[in-house]
Amino acid sequence: MPTAIEFNNISKIYRLGLVSTGTLSHDLKRWWTMNIRHQEDPYLTIGETNDRSTKGDSDYVWALKDIDFKVEQGDVVGIIGKNGAGKSTLLKILSRVTAPTTGTIRARGRIGSLLEVGTGFHPEMTGRENIYMNGAILGMTKQEITRKLDEIVDFSGCERYIDTPVKRYSSGMMVRLGFAVAAHLDPEILVVDEVLAVGDAEFQKKAIGKMQDVSRGEGRTVLFVSHNMASVQTLCARGILLANGTIKKIGTIGEVISEYLSTNAYISYDDIMDRFKGKQLPQAYFTKIDFTDVEGNVCKAAISGETLNIVIRYISNLRRPFHINIGIYNQAGEKILHLSSEYCLAEIDFQQQEGTFVFTYKKLPLPKGEYIINFTLWSGYERIDWVRDCVKLNVTEGDFYGNGKLPDSKENKVLTEYLCQQV
Repeated sequence: MPTAIEFNNISKIYRLGLVSTGTLSHDLKRWWTMNIRHQEDPYLTIGETNDRSTKGDSDYVWALKDIDFKVEQGDVVGIIGKNGAGKSTLLKILSRVTAPTTGTIRARGRIGSLLEVGTGFHPEMTGRENIYMNGAILGMTKQEITRKLDEIVDFSGCERYIDTPVKRYSSGMMVRLGFAVAAHLDPEILVVDEVLAVGDAEFQKKAIGKMQDVSRGEGRTVLFVSHNMASVQTLCARGILLANGTIKKIGTIGEVISEYLSTNAYISYDDIMDRFKGKQLPQAYFTKIDFTDVEGNVCKAAISGETLNIVIRYISNLRRPFHINIGIYNQAGEKILHLSSEYCLAEIDFQQQEGTFVFTYKKLPLPKGEYIINFTLWSGYERIDWVRDCVKLNVTEGDFYGNGKLPDSKENKVLTEYLCQQV
């Protein structure tokens, strides 16, 4: 297959805080070096790695550094990484929203981009007018756009508002129309950032189906950025993992997601009280979380089909009702189980300053695997405390059905008891 996109030594540097270098002398030195002496920007040598979580010594950071890879025509490539890894910057450079500091990009064909809500839309123009404007920008004739118009409007689900200025659209409607335009105006390369997260579940499913049609049926190239690992895994065959502006891994989407989850999914807390270091304690908070077996012994790993207790200790100065929610997520980041004290406790003693909640699975319905568990303490609609992305549960195989057989964990996200009779 021919190469659709080629990134050659792409780097992008930004100065923090100010647009210029901060002083006239620095700006003159930079201009003289680059434009008269035709040498490299002197400030490129002092840039630091883009780690947003730490304080650096330089005002210059590399949003991207030495990015080299190729995308073949018809490939669907997922680009993943933590916030600030450089994913959106990479797509903006490809879409010519911003220029690289160093390096070149070669792209074959027209690029249709959906980088953020309302990309390329003029707020005073109607939805119909924006469709024609976007098509013209992509180099299409008015006749070509007219031929696609009904299909775009139908896909977006915005027919009633198509002659209304888009400034009156909701963010969800803007995304619907923006994606419909980007996907239907025949770009050879489709670039989609996290914006699909704004749409509802029905539209997300529809959009992913359209991207599959575009790549598999029409042989066009798709670059897809998302934090939803399930969507990335469904849509993409290959993946790129970015970390602090550099490429950490390129490979099959399964390999890249595994690498991402193993290095980025969890915050390491030896004690969950560590999260409050240097911070004011909330009115109520979790102090300790344990997993115990049927005899009350702390578990290092749980067993499918066996008893598991989730023991949560807390301190509260609320003096008003509250409840605790638990979310259990698989490695793809999908929430597969939700537990809440709201469902199984008629009332609690909220006057009690220190207490313990115990959630019990008499028969743990999780297949073998590694799970992340989030805990939230709510009072009404106010979230008081949240333990997120740091509590991990390893589950080993057990004899859930009592016959030594278990279904494939890829096909069954949870194990359930049921009857099968031959009559």
